[in-house]
Amino acid sequence: MNSTAREVFELLRAAYPDARCELDFAGPFQLLVATVLSAQATDVGVNKVTPVLFGRWPSPQALAEADRTEVEEVIHATGFFRNKAASIQGLSRMIVDDFDDQVPVEIAELVKLPGVGRKTANVVRGHAFGLPAITTDTHVMRVAKRLGWTTSTKPEVIEADVQQLFDPSDWTILSDTLIFHGRRCCHARTPACGACPVARLCPSFGIGPTDPDVARALVKP
Repeated sequence: MNSTAREVFELLRAAYPDARCELDFAGPFQLLVATVLSAQATDVGVNKVTPVLFGRWPSPQALAEADRTEVEEVIHATGFFRNKAASIQGLSRMIVDDFDDQVPVEIAELVKLPGVGRKTANVVRGHAFGLPAITTDTHVMRVAKRLGWTTSTKPEVIEADVQQLFDPSDWTILSDTLIFHGRRCCHARTPACGACPVARLCPSFGIGPTDPDVARALVKP
């Protein structure tokens, strides 16, 4: 394990002790659907929609057989609702028909489901099944590159690069922690460098404001 990467991780864990998946869910199916809905949407927004969605259609069978227009109405606020409705109903049908009503565990099977890519598959593996998983969402990819953990912009390459730096037991909570840091401090356009908990170890320090007061104003709760 890389000692500097480990120190960065420990500092970020101390800064974000409550880092976790911010989607509300009960079981693999709910997390799978919620993650598909979270594309181009906030977790807060998805969490407002899913109680209604699962209250009406709690199982893969029920969702697969639901009226498409009604599903679209329920998830409308998450954006791209027509494509998302097609995906969540399609994956529900496939879970019923091909996987005996159970969300598959293996990535190779998960990514066969409509609307499910490797990122979504890793979210489900890490948080619903408790398996080691690096979730290469936009925050993880951005922060990993700024920290010098990868030079790639390709999700699968970044995933492999970060995996090599850490023990598998750390992968899931590492992803959550990097997402928290990316959402709250290491922003895409203007990172709050002067308020960053790992500033002294970051090779990208200075791409955002370094004045502590200016930087603190950029930090999101």
